[in-house]
Amino acid sequence: MFLRLAIACAFGAMAIAAPAAAQDLVHEPISPTFGGNPFNSNHILGIANAQNDTRDPNARSRDSQADIFARQLQSRLLSALSSQVVDAIFGDNPQEQGVISFGGQTIEFFRSLDSVTLVIRDDDTGEETRIVVPLFVEVN
Repeated sequence: MFLRLAIACAFGAMAIAAPAAAQDLVHEPISPTFGGNPFNSNHILGIANAQNDTRDPNARSRDSQADIFARQLQSRLLSALSSQVVDAIFGDNPQEQGVISFGGQTIEFFRSLDSVTLVIRDDDTGEETRIVVPLFVEVN
């Protein structure tokens, strides 16, 4: 009994003698959406995508070999066509203007004194995209 009283007094004395220390609790959000560190965004997105087990029911489950081949062939043909257009505009014998039609698109280009303008037109919808490329002239 005396031992218990002595221990209780010792703890009581320590509690009175030692100053209490505390600090404010500060909540820092992890998600950059709510003001967290913006460098966390890729990590959080990766975790969310890894946990996402829902799939689009309308999505194709797997591309066939024929689909893959058709996309690769189309990519190669468009690359070759773009090389021919660039050669016609900037090659050894540059043309002043020209029109090229391929796969439902018409590419028209014409040269002015300081630039080359390309107009890419979708034949089905009539939508146009204009690209203006400046010409650099060397001054001696």
